[in-house]
Amino acid sequence: MRLLGWVMGLAALFVASAAFAGNVGFETISIPVAGDKPLQAGVWYPTDAAEAMTPLALGRQSVAPGAAVLGHGHPLVVISHGTGGSFADHFDIARALAQSGFVVAAVSHTGDTYDDRSRALRITERPGQLVRLIDYMTADWRGHAAIDAQRIGAFGFSSGGFTVLGAIGGEPNLALLAPHCARHPHFFDCQLNRQFAAFPRPATPAPVAHDPRIKAAVVAAPALGFTFAPSGLAKVRIPVQLWRAEWDTVLPQPYYAETVHGLLPKADYRVAPRADHFDFLPPCSEGLAKAAPSICVSNIDRATFHQTFNAEVVRFFREKLR
Repeated sequence: MRLLGWVMGLAALFVASAAFAGNVGFETISIPVAGDKPLQAGVWYPTDAAEAMTPLALGRQSVAPGAAVLGHGHPLVVISHGTGGSFADHFDIARALAQSGFVVAAVSHTGDTYDDRSRALRITERPGQLVRLIDYMTADWRGHAAIDAQRIGAFGFSSGGFTVLGAIGGEPNLALLAPHCARHPHFFDCQLNRQFAAFPRPATPAPVAHDPRIKAAVVAAPALGFTFAPSGLAKVRIPVQLWRAEWDTVLPQPYYAETVHGLLPKADYRVAPRADHFDFLPPCSEGLAKAAPSICVSNIDRATFHQTFNAEVVRFFREKLR
């Protein structure tokens, strides 16, 4: 375990910032899914077009909307958001990666977004949606020829962390949720289970889809980490960078990130000092702070933390997706 100190963080920022020179294009896409609603996603990519401040969800970002993709042979990173979020949740990491030469695609998970929670408990369907995103980006996206399909990474936060762990080979045992919640009924995941229990679910959870095309993964504050014990991550063979918030009040230790670390002892394990769960989201816009104040409260300077966090994520993917 490493506590993330300022010296290391600033050094990482200096190293990564050398590649943060290009402009970033952006577009939203709709991906057909057989027998289901289309997936909605956002795509960030290198461009030489001029950027402008552009609305995104309840905030704004500096991008060149609909611009041409610059260059070729770009690695692809796909992003999975937390429960009740959207593809916009990690736009700052997406921009940092695109500035460094990556194509980044973030999906809104059908039925587990801020405006539709009807499938919030059907969490094993999420990895399949991430696989579909990769299929589309590498074969049907208008800029697919600019992607190096041999260099694909995945980033996930909270339920997105669970999603990525599944996609890279993890096999969760959701039968462990009931005894967990019997012992900890006040935990966030257990409250969520009760809150959305009335929504219909299949009698048997969907099998978890795996994708061997993913060659490296960053997982931040993963939900339901305990469901992978004792051997549910035994088939994970790729490099993983794993993050935990030191003061995570949403997914308290040792049941989540620490359990995953115990199962993946070779992971590049980081603890963000004094950070809480939602500090892995970018600093809140004024609109988001009004709409969802609980995710915007922080014990740290979130903007400063994200300079370090984003730089470390970029560094990891640049190193592992060479």
